[in-house]
Amino acid sequence: MSKKVIIMHFDLESQAYQAFSEIKKLAVERKIVGEQMAVVTHIEDGVHQFKIDDFIDFTGSNHTSKNSLIGMVIGILGGPLGVLLGWFAGSLIGASQDAKEIQDATSVFEHVTAKIGVGETGLILIANEEDNRPLNQLIMNELGGEISRLDLDDVESEITDAKKVEKEAKDSAKKSWKEKKEEKNTN
Repeated sequence: MSKKVIIMHFDLESQAYQAFSEIKKLAVERKIVGEQMAVVTHIEDGVHQFKIDDFIDFTGSNHTSKNSLIGMVIGILGGPLGVLLGWFAGSLIGASQDAKEIQDATSVFEHVTAKIGVGETGLILIANEEDNRPLNQLIMNELGGEISRLDLDDVESEITDAKKVEKEAKDSAKKSWKEKKEEKNTN
């Protein structure tokens, strides 16, 4: 049993909140072993952003949404790297929610933006599932939502890579800016 990052999408915002409540019950009943879960909204107010509307840390570690793995994913999406790499391009074109698009997504970040489109609300859950049927029953059969599961190890690796690239880009930009300023001062 490996840990998964589970992304859930619904047609209605209220369904995401209902799923949030119902998944907490599944965790109490030990039908899933959750670590973290967040209700996430994809907003576009001039700049694409994901906003965490509600968050729970099932582990008792008292993580806040900002210092959680989910918070890191959301932070990278909304940061300069997300903008630079155009992870929101698909949603600007009106990203469809079909399976082919999801399969073609090359990163967890593209996956999240493809699943939770502009103006939509979804859930991100980090959990161990010995049996995926309880969550599938709730999300797909009862609420009519969609589920994608990603390996936690892959997501953590992508976060590490993204942070490294973000730092390199930031350092390069600072160096270039400094060189431009020095060039101006010598002319």
